[in-house]
Amino acid sequence: MRNFWLVSLLFVIATTLTGCAAPLFATAAGVGGSAALTHTNNGITYRTFTAPTMKMRTATLSALSRMKIDVVAEGMVEKSNIRFVNAKTTDRNISIQLEPISVNTTRMRVTAKSSLFSYDSATAEEIIQQTKKSLG
Repeated sequence: MRNFWLVSLLFVIATTLTGCAAPLFATAAGVGGSAALTHTNNGITYRTFTAPTMKMRTATLSALSRMKIDVVAEGMVEKSNIRFVNAKTTDRNISIQLEPISVNTTRMRVTAKSSLFSYDSATAEEIIQQTKKSLG
């Protein structure tokens, strides 16, 4: 009889806590989902800015200069309005794309590769943060 009450008590506690846990997990998922930076599974970091593409280009080059990252090449992808900046450190290859969404909105895509299969999301995030700082 004692085990019956113990099992019943555990059942009541488990069902009661489930009601509290669901909103808690939903809130946590919402907070994580609304992060300013978005990552894909392959280490690419994205951010959309309210700024024209040319202003973003200037801010990106300024951020890379401040971070002492050498720009290897820059230009425009053929048959599109996407600007690119390729940069390099001693052990990272960095690829940045600036895609105009509208006249005053630009999506920035940053990839920092440390080897063929290894991506450095922290460096990509920092480039985006420094670009945001350059925008003022």
